Parts: sequence; structure tokens; C-alpha cells
Amino acid sequence: MGKFYKSIEAPHRAFIEKQHLFFVATAPLSAEGRVNLSPKGLDSFRVLSENQVGYMDLISSGNETSAHTLENGRITFMFCSFEGPPNILRLYGKGRAILPGSEHWEQYAGQFAIYPSTRQILVADIDLVQTSCGFGVPLFDYAGERDIHFEWAERKGETGLREYMLEKNRISLDGLPTDLHQNQ
Repeated sequence: MGKFYKSIEAPHRAFIEKQHLFFVATAPLSAEGRVNLSPKGLDSFRVLSENQVGYMDLISSGNETSAHTLENGRITFMFCSFEGPPNILRLYGKGRAILPGSEHWEQYAGQFAIYPSTRQILVADIDLVQTSCGFGVPLFDYAGERDIHFEWAERKGETGLREYMLEKNRISLDGLPTDLHQNQ
């Protein structure tokens, strides 16, 4: 049976900080719209306070999270224990993208490793925390991070990354604008 909390408590934070992988989910308001669920890693997630979290987001093939949070703010994060005692932790809240050079960028950027391919920081105000058993989640051994993204970004260079974002990251699969759309 799941347990619910109004904020991120010390044991939740400790669990989050041990995880190498998390998932982020968002959805548009349209019933025909697609739910987005993305895995994230690279030590990119931070608990900023008992009711606020953020993650550093790299340029990738889509930008659904930005589009959905711009439209309606809804965001859910999920962490699973793949080693040790089973546990699933979900954070529910309202998110927003913080873009490089924007008013709040400096406030958040210092919490993260920022790379040439950092697209944005997603910040979420959390209003509900849920834990559940995770008995059905298998055990896995962590083998390390992949460096493929950084090799790709280096080959693209600054101009190539900017062009890639203009082509692939301004509009969601369902045609919604992203926060990047406003700054281009």
C-alpha cells in the first residue's frame, strides 16, 4: 500500500540521491495528445528544497516536457530502487522550463553541471510525494554512464546544436510550442 506525504522528507531525499536513473512524465490537456515518459540520468536531478526539485536537461530528439509544462504544468517524477530494498518514489507537481539566459537561470544553474548541450533546467514545485513497495521491480547492477550524447554534441558544435534545437525541439509531437519556441 502506498504512503503519501506533503513534502520531500529526509529519507526520500536520501533515496533520490542514491539513484542513477529517474523517469519524468508529462501530458498535454488534449485527450488525443500523447503522454510523454522519459528516462533521465547523468547525475542531473537535484532536490532544491522540501517542495522543489529540478533537473538539468540535455538537447535530445524531442522536447515534450517543455511543451507540456508550458501548456499545463503537470509533471510526475518516478524513482525505482534497482538495488537494495525495493522502493518506488513518485513526486507530483507543477513544472516549468528555465532557459539559459532567462531571468531565473543563474538562480538554478549553479546547482547542476552545465554542458554545451544543456538545453534547459526543468524546475518543479512538488505538492505530493508517494512511496510504494516496488516488489515487482527487478534487481540491476549499475555499470556506468554513457558518453554517446557528449560525443554527439561535440561533433555538432555550438552552431550545429542550435540548428538541431530549432529543427527538433521547438514543437511537440502534438504540435504544442515549447519554451524554446518563445526564445527563437
